[in-house]
Amino acid sequence: MFSLQTIFGSGKQFFDLLDEAADAAHASTKALVALLKDPTAVPSLDAFKLARQRERIASDKINHALVDSFITPIEREDIESLGSALYKIPKQVERFADRYDLARHHLADIDFAPRGVMLEQAAGVVVEMVRELRSMRLEKMSKLNERLRVLEAEADRLLLEMHRELYSGKLDAADMFLLKEFFEILEKAIDRCREAGVVAYQIVLKNS
Repeated sequence: MFSLQTIFGSGKQFFDLLDEAADAAHASTKALVALLKDPTAVPSLDAFKLARQRERIASDKINHALVDSFITPIEREDIESLGSALYKIPKQVERFADRYDLARHHLADIDFAPRGVMLEQAAGVVVEMVRELRSMRLEKMSKLNERLRVLEAEADRLLLEMHRELYSGKLDAADMFLLKEFFEILEKAIDRCREAGVVAYQIVLKNS
């Protein structure tokens, strides 16, 4: 006798699609670290555009699957929320990269690389958290959530140091305005990782 799960599928493809979205977000942060570690190199934004394209494809697949599937492994609203949170990460990273490419001649004395590394590490933890949804292990997810919280706190500390430099009086008004924009974009990218992690953690809390 066939079960409904056999007829309609188990919905496990959603985990694969969320993995794709998380991997694309992580790829965008890796590209940013490469860009920031070698500011003298001729930049290429192809990696950022590819990551955004991968993210859009994964997001479209998730939306179509939600329409077509009778069964989902977790609540539909949770899938939508996590997919949306993941989508915002490479979008914010590409925004930073586009502006950095245009204004890099004004940023020669600013080392964004340590903050970029923090962002890449945070995105890496998000990848682990999304993959952990298959097993719904609360203890493991709690540890990953704490790792992400610590990274966010450290990133906030580093960004605060940059703000001290910003308001040190050494910069003119134009440079202050420019750097403030970059600080806020980078800070928001890290916040996007944290938001995605919180959604993943809450899913496990609800289903464990």
